[in-house]
Amino acid sequence: MTPAPIKDLITFDDFAKLDIRVGTIVSVTEVAKSDKLMKLTVDFGDHQRSILAGIKQERENPQEIEGKQALFVVNLPERKMAGELSQGMLFDIGYEDKVTPVLAMPEAKVPNGSRAG
Repeated sequence: MTPAPIKDLITFDDFAKLDIRVGTIVSVTEVAKSDKLMKLTVDFGDHQRSILAGIKQERENPQEIEGKQALFVVNLPERKMAGELSQGMLFDIGYEDKVTPVLAMPEAKVPNGSRAG
């Protein structure tokens, strides 16, 4: 893989607008109207959210990520996809570079809802 060029500079204030938090993936279920999306139920400590992620074709067994902590962007507007509502975005590594994606996750267990940054 050849690394992509670095994107344009942003201000620290732009970066600070992102709310990236750790959550535990409680369940991974099929999205009936999609051949790419899986529905993740994610525990953020004080609440749970449904987050749709295009991981169905990326993993032999998408349920293997149940019980794992990962990073999620939680302050994006809710979005309806394939008849389901997504309340955030899985923050994974590799997809944009056509590398088999992996979870962006803490090296040790931390409280759900912990912020990155």
